[in-house]
Amino acid sequence: MQLKFMKYRRISYITAAALVVLSVLSLGFRGLNYGIDFAGGISMEVAPVSADYTIDRMRQDLDSLSPELQEMTGTGRIVIRVGLQRDSTEAQQQEAVREINEILGDKVVYEHTQVVGPKIGAELIRGGILATIFAFILMAVYIWIRYKSGYAIGAFLTLILDFVIMFGFFSLVGLEFNQTAIAVILMAIGYSTNDKVVNYDRIEENSKKYHKMPMTELIDLSISEMLFRTIMTSVTTMLVMLGLYLFGGTVLRDFSLAMMFGIVLGTITSMFISNSLLLNFNLREEK
Repeated sequence: MQLKFMKYRRISYITAAALVVLSVLSLGFRGLNYGIDFAGGISMEVAPVSADYTIDRMRQDLDSLSPELQEMTGTGRIVIRVGLQRDSTEAQQQEAVREINEILGDKVVYEHTQVVGPKIGAELIRGGILATIFAFILMAVYIWIRYKSGYAIGAFLTLILDFVIMFGFFSLVGLEFNQTAIAVILMAIGYSTNDKVVNYDRIEENSKKYHKMPMTELIDLSISEMLFRTIMTSVTTMLVMLGLYLFGGTVLRDFSLAMMFGIVLGTITSMFISNSLLLNFNLREEK
């Protein structure tokens, strides 16, 4: 059965444009919710000795430090995050750790402590930005070498689209943006690019086979032929991420949520946006 995907290309353009505008506005006004990795601060993982010592009581005890507390589902552990001043010294950082230890005392078992100074956080931000730019350039180069003209431009534009919307998602939802977040974005973009390459390969094959078929029908045919593969790949990956989201605990929840969004985004932009852009080029003459 051949579905009419290109019939909805204008709706897909409008939706994509709206998401880009929303993402840019959110990044401009809300920004990103930098985690300890980038903002600098103290992250401690503790386990209350007694069930009576709840997360609410711990929050009251640490109120003077303005902490962020998260309960790790199924583990009984609590993650404590305390921000540091940008000009804080190593001595001040250690003093903050000692203050937390004094407040909590023997009411908890200390599982893990991480201290990231603001200078280290700034270096990690620069490293993350460089990693993202480097990955973007490599993917763009691969697309340009693999395809020519219309195919390359279509893939390149949707590559930019995916990057902007993924960063916008982190800003809008308020997920913690750290080194793991950069890995998630790059993984999601890689998944999306792979999906586009598979669809483009089929379109390229069919354009050689059906010389007189209108491009709109040819693209619809190509997407329909690859639809089962696209759906099965997306669904199986989504099921893995859903399992991590439900049972992986707090540490993996943001990762799996962002990956699920990235899978949906990549699938939709591959089926509609990147393929629709090909209609603006005479691909047969390019051959």
